[in-house]
Amino acid sequence: MIKPNVMGKVTCFITREKKNNIELLLIQHPNAGIQFPAGTVEINEDFKQSALREAFEETGLNEFLSCNYIGKQELNFSGDRYIVFQKAKVYSRPDLSSSHWAEIRRGITVKHERKNEKFVQISYIEGDKYPAPNYVTYQITGWVEETQLASTVERHFYHLHTNSELSEWEQQADNHTFKLFWSPINKLPEIVSPQNEWIKYVSNELKYTFPI
Repeated sequence: MIKPNVMGKVTCFITREKKNNIELLLIQHPNAGIQFPAGTVEINEDFKQSALREAFEETGLNEFLSCNYIGKQELNFSGDRYIVFQKAKVYSRPDLSSSHWAEIRRGITVKHERKNEKFVQISYIEGDKYPAPNYVTYQITGWVEETQLASTVERHFYHLHTNSELSEWEQQADNHTFKLFWSPINKLPEIVSPQNEWIKYVSNELKYTFPI
């Protein structure tokens, strides 16, 4: 289970063997680049359950030969960012009686603007595409209760193995249509930041190798 005030996250490295090569399953997000299946641990959900759930929700695959725990990474934000720990109402003033037309869901990273006693003013800003947005397509700025935020993320990595014969397909998740495809693990395309460092972390710091 996740610890209080620490946001639990999971990343799924889904592999298969093809012509004596290891292939890794990747997601082409319509606006945010190429990613690994990953997501937020729900309250009262353990990490392995979360990994299997996220793998299914984001890829459509639900039959795996194995699901092995690799290890974890802890990230402490520097003070300019928070992550929403519980779904948070966004208030127009640092006052619970002020208007609140927006909510930000659990697991979203936000920018810290300023603090006022038990409230923090935050901003969520979304560009129209990755990595070079033309404009801001969506923005929320307002006040949330500080108790609704976390500054530490504990990310757990899992290796899921499948013998799926699917080549390319689409999956609906998080109000988007994802395109799924396989890539040789030694010839990966450009992955979004900071996900592009996760394979290096797993290989170098955690000393994990993906077996054939």
